[in-house]
Formats: sequence, C-alpha cells, structure tokens
Amino acid sequence: MEEIIKQAKSLASNVIIEAGNIAKERFDSLLTLEEKDDSGDVVTEVDYLAEEIILKELNRVFPDHSIHSEEAGYNGRKSDWLWQVDPLDGTNNFAIGLPVFSSSITLLYQNKPVLGVIYEPIVDRLYTSTLNEGAFCNEARLTIKKRENTKKFNVAWIQGHKVQHEERAVRLRQHIDLHCKRMIRLWAPTLQWCMLAKGQLDGIILYNSEGEDLYSGILMVKEAGGIVIDFQGNDFSGMSEEPYLIACHPDHKDYFLGLVESGLRRQPTIGNVTLEKITARFVGERGEQYAIKHVC
Repeated sequence: MEEIIKQAKSLASNVIIEAGNIAKERFDSLLTLEEKDDSGDVVTEVDYLAEEIILKELNRVFPDHSIHSEEAGYNGRKSDWLWQVDPLDGTNNFAIGLPVFSSSITLLYQNKPVLGVIYEPIVDRLYTSTLNEGAFCNEARLTIKKRENTKKFNVAWIQGHKVQHEERAVRLRQHIDLHCKRMIRLWAPTLQWCMLAKGQLDGIILYNSEGEDLYSGILMVKEAGGIVIDFQGNDFSGMSEEPYLIACHPDHKDYFLGLVESGLRRQPTIGNVTLEKITARFVGERGEQYAIKHVC
C-alpha cells in the first residue's frame, strides 16, 4: 500500500502540473464555453484538455484502479483504489478571466482519502497531502493556525450548485456574513481548503457540496492539524453524497458548531426585521393572499 501511494504521489504531482500549465497558457483567451445544466455551471475546452492529460497517465500506470473524473465520469472499474479528478476547479472563474482556479487529484483507498494533490498554476503552488505524513505547499509544511479573537475570523463558504437558493442555506450564509470579519466565496473550493491548511482562513462551512474537488481538500486540512466535522459535531471520514461540514482548528470546534446552529435557527430578515414579522403585518393589514404574493 505504501509503495502504491508513493508512486501515485509522484505521478499525480507531475501530471497535475502539466495539466495546470494548459490552463495557465489558455487563461484569459477566447474559449469554447458550454452550460452543463440549469444551475449555471459551465465547462470549457480546457476542462477537457486538462482532464485528458491526467486520465491518460492514470490509466497507463494504474490500469486496474477506479477513476471518477468531473467531465468523463466513472470508468466502470471495481477496485479498492479510487481516483477522483477535477481538471479545472473554478471553471466559472476561469471563464470570466478571474485567475482563481486549480486542478485537483485525490486517491482514496476503500473510500478514505490517502493522497491529495492540488495545483494552482497562476502562482505555481503545488499542494500535497499524504495520510499520516502531513500537508505541504511547494515542500513547505502547512499548519493550521489558531486565532483568539473570533470577531476577526475569516470564514469560507462552500455551497453546492443545486442548493444555491435553498432557504436554510441562504439563512445560514447571511448569519455567517454578519458574525465574522469576512465571509469568503472563491468558487474554487480546493483553494479555500488550502488557505485553511496554510492558516490564512479560520474555518470553512460547507453546505451540501460533494464532488471530485472535495476530498483532496479535506485531507489537506486534516494533515495540517485541522478537524473536519459534520453539523452535529461528529468527525467526518469516508464519503458522503450530501455533506454538511465544518472545518477548523480543533480548539474552535464549539464556536463553529454554535455559529452554525444559531444560523440555521435564525429567522430570515429584511433590514433588522424578521420576514415572519413583516408577513404577519401584511396579513393583518391586507390579508393573507396579498402577503403571500408581495412578501413571500
């Protein structure tokens, strides 16, 4: 097992740089752009080109392994070893000329991540994490940081495309924005996980966002000394189709659990007035149907 992971790390580190350089070379140029679905998610020719480079090498060196890649899907092989590939995390940013994107490769053994490799080509940052061996950026060890003043927290928000307008998500997102120094949404989740691992963020709150870019980031944070838990406070390991997660320094666990719990209970507001009170006022003044039409 150790020998496979060692070989996999070398291969993934080399091929992800090759794929990332394709994105760097074609950044801010005319692209073929397609919408993937009604959620507004997009795919470009660079997604396909980078993916082809990565999959070719994975299939050559590990022909018996399972592979699931964002655009190509599942290769149909049954194996204890599973590769997850996001050839261009942050495609929407890439498509509009915003230089915030990366490539991500994860290797899982029996559904648990053992290797994560993330490459940020614009600034040539290669992030690697191996189970029980730590997390690194360009060979410098990463360590999650602990800040004492919670009012100065920078917190990242990650949310799935298909739940963008879910009422509970909107309520929680607004609550986080009001109770921290800055809430960050990069639309390139792997980079947010790396920022937390480097100590540049204080926490991540993830609302039902599962994909090929998730598990490399989770391993990166854990190997940097952070924790990843669900909204009930249970340690998160393995895989989930609908994850609701908190990632932070271990000493900040109770703070973030309280933040999420209070945010999910919070009434939606307009200004400083809850939507429930506004609706009740309109019901009293003009009737229930008017309130439903003009407020809800």
